[in-house]
Formats: sequence, C-alpha cells, structure tokens
Amino acid sequence: MHSKNKILLVLNPISGSSGKENLLEQLDSEINKRGLVLLKYETTGTDDVQHIQNLVDSNPIHHILVAGGDGTIQMVAKAIHDRDISVGILPAGSANGLASNLKLTDDIATQIEIALSSHSIKMDLLSINDHICLHIADIGVNAELIKNYENSSLRGKLGYAIQTIPTLLKSEYPYHFKIKTNGETFERDGILIAIANAKQFGTGAIINPKGVLDDGKFEVVIFKKMDVIDIFKTLNQDSEMDSEFMEYRSTKKALITCEKPITLQIDGEYIGEVTEIKVKIMSSKLKVMVPEEFI
Repeated sequence: MHSKNKILLVLNPISGSSGKENLLEQLDSEINKRGLVLLKYETTGTDDVQHIQNLVDSNPIHHILVAGGDGTIQMVAKAIHDRDISVGILPAGSANGLASNLKLTDDIATQIEIALSSHSIKMDLLSINDHICLHIADIGVNAELIKNYENSSLRGKLGYAIQTIPTLLKSEYPYHFKIKTNGETFERDGILIAIANAKQFGTGAIINPKGVLDDGKFEVVIFKKMDVIDIFKTLNQDSEMDSEFMEYRSTKKALITCEKPITLQIDGEYIGEVTEIKVKIMSSKLKVMVPEEFI
C-alpha cells in the first residue's frame, strides 16, 4: 500500500480520566471506510520520541493522529517539528489546552473528522530553556498548582480545583521579576508570568486575549496581583482586563529572571525550579488539522 495511505496513531494509554475504547472503535471504523492503514504506537514514557522517529523513518508516515493530552502532543512535536508531517489531535488528556485553543469539539466523531481533514494551520512553537512549548508556559502560582496536582492522586479538572486553595495559601507571592524583551529591560512584582503562544488554558480561562497560534510572535503576560474579580473575568472572553491586574508584551524572544528559584510549568507539566527563562519563537513549525471555521 502507498505510504500516503498509512497513518500513525500515537496513543497515551494513561492520559485523562476515562477509557479510550469508544474513541478507538470509532476511529477504526472511519479508517476502514477511507481505505487507510492505521499503525498504532502506545507511549511508555521511555524513549518515546526516538520510537516515533523510527516509525516515521521506516514506513514513512505523512500524517500522525495523537490521542492524549498536551504532553503527548508536545512529545510528537519534538519528534517531527522539522519534518513535513501533519498532526490530527484527538483530545484525551486532563485539560487539553491546545485542543481548547483550536476550538476542537468534545464530540468524538467530529474530532475524528477534523483530525483526518485537509484543513490545517502551521502553528508556531516556543523554545523555553530548550523545551518545546505548544501553547502556554508560566512561572508562579499556576505552575505551583500544577506541581501540586502532579503530586496528588486525583486526576481531571476536579483534581486541579481541589489543589487551588492549598496552593494559594502556601505560595510566597508576590515574586520579583526582571524582564528583557524588544530591546527593553524592566522589573515587575507579580503573582505569575505567562509565556503564551495561545489565548487560554484548557480550563477555559482566557490568559492572553492577544494570543494567535500562527502569527510569528508570543506574549509575555504579567499578572500583578491576586484579584478575585479579575480572575473570574478571565472566564469571559469579552471582558476587559484591568491594566493594574495584567500587562502584556508581544515579542519574538524574551529573557526573564528572578532572584529566588520559582516554579516553571510548560503545557500543563511541571518542569522544575528556575531563576532564568530564555524564550524564543519557532515560527510555522507544526502543521495541525483544525476545524474549517478556524482558518
């Protein structure tokens, strides 16, 4: 069979909080209808990037489906971002931040239709301390929340919610940041800084109204204070943010430093404690299938 009829499914068997039997059943049915061949790879957490590259080299593959969360998509991006391979996303993680930004539906049949469609964008990626970032990274209280979530036993959005209050009580904000970008160096105190290629977290909170996934730039978003009213405004896409609460810089690269080690998360995964963050845009690096109306 011609290589263009072969599709690789990268499946994370432990992502999210529910089984994937229904997804796989519907996907197999659709693949058979289209006369395609589906190769399947289940991630193990050991050398997954290399295994994916080997599969792509030996078949070869021109389209990959990813059934998992942002961490699984990020891993696939590491493996293929310099190759002419498109990616279809089947959201199956805890929060599915990139899928939310791409306006992907919760309906499995529609997800499969979009993932196998011809509608795509070439989205930017971010390089953050040599880690690939798809949509949003941050330092501060949200990163601490994700660190605490990863150390807990409860998955899904409820798991995040339960960790919120303890995280806020223990956090040592405000933090002091020095930011260098666009030829300017300035200092700010705040509760977190987001490095955002996209608009929102998987929870629906709009953290960066200016975010566009394929515009060749990202935003440094500084949250200056813990204000409950403004935090709730992030759930409303039409709300205007108070400049005393939130400040933006659009850029292609940035250097952020802080005197004390601070928690860093990338695409919903805890990375570690850092005092320096180097960020640069990687333009048009990942071809991703999207709903037709997204383009």
